[in-house]
Amino acid sequence: MTENREILQAIFEKIKAYDRIFLFRHVRCDGDCVGATKGLKEILRDSFPEKEIILTDGQKSDYLAFLGEDDPAVPENAYHDALGIVIDTANAARISNQNFSLCREVIKIDHHIETEPFGDLRWVEEHRSSACEMIVSFYDTFRDELTLSGDAALYLYTGMVTDSGRFRYEGVTGETLRCAGILLDRGIDTDTLFAHLYLTDADYFKFKAYMTGRIKFTEHGVAYLYLTRGMQKKFGLSHEEASNVISLLDGIKGSLIWLAFIENPGEKDIRVRLRSRFVTVNGIAEHYHGGGHACASGATVYSKKEAQALIREADAVLADYKATHEGWL
Repeated sequence: MTENREILQAIFEKIKAYDRIFLFRHVRCDGDCVGATKGLKEILRDSFPEKEIILTDGQKSDYLAFLGEDDPAVPENAYHDALGIVIDTANAARISNQNFSLCREVIKIDHHIETEPFGDLRWVEEHRSSACEMIVSFYDTFRDELTLSGDAALYLYTGMVTDSGRFRYEGVTGETLRCAGILLDRGIDTDTLFAHLYLTDADYFKFKAYMTGRIKFTEHGVAYLYLTRGMQKKFGLSHEEASNVISLLDGIKGSLIWLAFIENPGEKDIRVRLRSRFVTVNGIAEHYHGGGHACASGATVYSKKEAQALIREADAVLADYKATHEGWL
C-alpha cells in the first residue's frame, strides 16, 4: 500500500528491537494526531504485549475526550533507553511532549510538507490525507504480524474522517478509502462516532449566526473572520470551537481562499487557519511562522497589522490565480 516499503521495514525492525516505546504528537491536538497515536499504541500493545507502549501528553481536548485518557506522566529517565515515534508533526518545536529528545532513537511519521527533517528514521508522505491513513497502511503492510482491534480502528477512523473533511479534501484518493474500508470492517459504530464529532450545543448555533454576519471579503474574494478573546469569552468557546470558526467560510462561491484569525486567550499571538479550493496557500503560511498542506495550513501573526499584511498577500495570490486559471468556482 506504499512505495516506501524499505523505510517501513526499517521502522518495524526498530519497533521489534525496543522494549519500551513512547508515542508523541503535536501541540493543540486534533483528531488526526490523537487518532494516530492512540491507534498505533493499541496496535503495538495488542501485537507485542511484552512491550511497554506509552502515550503521555499534557494537553487535553474536550472535543476528543470520548476517545479516552492518555497514560500518566513518567520520570524522565524512563525515556533514555526507549524508542520515540513522533506522528503528524512537521517540526520538532511543535511536539507537545518535548521529552521526545531524551529517547535513544526517534522515528518521524508525518504527512505534512517537510520543512524540518528530524529523527533517526523519517517516513514522510505528503500526498496522504492524514497520518492515520499512514498508520493503517503500516498495519496493512505487516498485517500478518500485527493486530488491529475495534478500538484501534475507531481511533484511526476518527483521525481519517476529521483530517480529510469527511473524505472531501484534495488529498483523498482511492487508497484513502481502501484504508478506511479496512477500519470499517472492524465494526465501527459510525452513528455514535459522528454524534461525538459533529453535534453541538444550541448556544453554538447562536455563535455561528453572530460570526456569519461578520464575514468580510477582499477585492478578489478572500473570505475572512477575526475572532477576538472577548468573543470567545462571551460565548464560552472551547479551543476546538474557536478553531472551528474556519468552517463557517467553507463553500462560498468565488472565495477560493478563506482565513480565520483567532486570538489566543492569555497570549499575544493570533492563530491563523488558512484553507483553500484549487489554490495553494501553504506558501503564504510559511511567510507567517507556519506551514502545512497545499490547501490547509496554519500560521501565527502577532498584531492586527501583520494580520492585514497576510490578508493582502492572500488577496494577491487569489487575484493571480483567477487571472491565469479557468474553471474555478
